[in-house]
Amino acid sequence: MINKKWDIVLKDEFKKDYFRNLGIFVKNEYKTKVVFPPYQNIFDALRFTDYDDVKVVILGQDPYHGLKEAHGLSFSVKEGVQMPPSLLNIFKELYNDLGIKRTKSDLTDWAKEGILLLNSIMTVIKDRPLSHKDKGWEIFTDTIISKLNEREDPVIFVLWGSYARSKKEFITNSRHKIIESVHPSPLSANRGFFGSKPFSKINEYLKEMNKQEIKW
Repeated sequence: MINKKWDIVLKDEFKKDYFRNLGIFVKNEYKTKVVFPPYQNIFDALRFTDYDDVKVVILGQDPYHGLKEAHGLSFSVKEGVQMPPSLLNIFKELYNDLGIKRTKSDLTDWAKEGILLLNSIMTVIKDRPLSHKDKGWEIFTDTIISKLNEREDPVIFVLWGSYARSKKEFITNSRHKIIESVHPSPLSANRGFFGSKPFSKINEYLKEMNKQEIKW
């Protein structure tokens, strides 16, 4: 499936009925509708950040639903695509927190540094947010969180917004770290996302863990 260690970690999941049914559903949706991200990019978050390499998880809900926006990594859009408001706010907080003025909207470099940019729902129909909710993706991605929770090597989970924070039930080992706040969307960013300093907190935790800090 992924051609990474994730294939070993998730091998039982791929055999389950819900996952097979999800695969049939998703293939049919791509044949009959405009669905994002591009089919070949659905699992890119797992391809770019293998199981043993995950240092940080930034959890999104479902992919951006506008044309050319989603490419398989939560919150990220390809270069040349207009930045969605949530990503603009993430970059504003990055500047406020660390003084880094990032303009590159493609977050693949973060993924390669060990940040799993995981959407809980991994596909979406164009212009229809949450259109692939309750089709099986959540079972699959909750399992990913649970498998990371089983790791001896600590992981930093970044949970923005009430949906992401609802996944705390899968993070039960005290060795892991949780950073949480409201969502960076314009509807909530002023209620506690701005000023939350997640990027410096992540690097402080990584330093404590004797791990390479993220080059934001």
